[in-house]
Amino acid sequence: MKIENTKAQMRKGVLEYCILSVLRDNDAYVAEILDTLKDAKLLVVEGTIYPLLTRLKNAGLLNYRWEESTSGPPRKYYGLTDTGQLFLKELTHTWGELQTAVTIVTTQKNKNHE
Repeated sequence: MKIENTKAQMRKGVLEYCILSVLRDNDAYVAEILDTLKDAKLLVVEGTIYPLLTRLKNAGLLNYRWEESTSGPPRKYYGLTDTGQLFLKELTHTWGELQTAVTIVTTQKNKNHE
């Protein structure tokens, strides 16, 4: 079993939550989203993010608008819908519970071996 595969699966599992969190307060275009994820050491490529953004949009969690750019073609800015905001709130709650549970399990001494 290769550790890189497991690490990739763990990152994929939280990517949707991270993208919605990036868009929580401000709309952003793909390059900004990717830069934010990259700054957090969560490396994602464009080929991964576009299908995910489309899926989130089709689920009613995101919308987008086109905005003219001074340095090139128009940019597609993504933002959370009201449904997306509620979904993110629920994910944040679930993430907190999951973090707590994982911390308990991974830091607790094995009681069977004491």
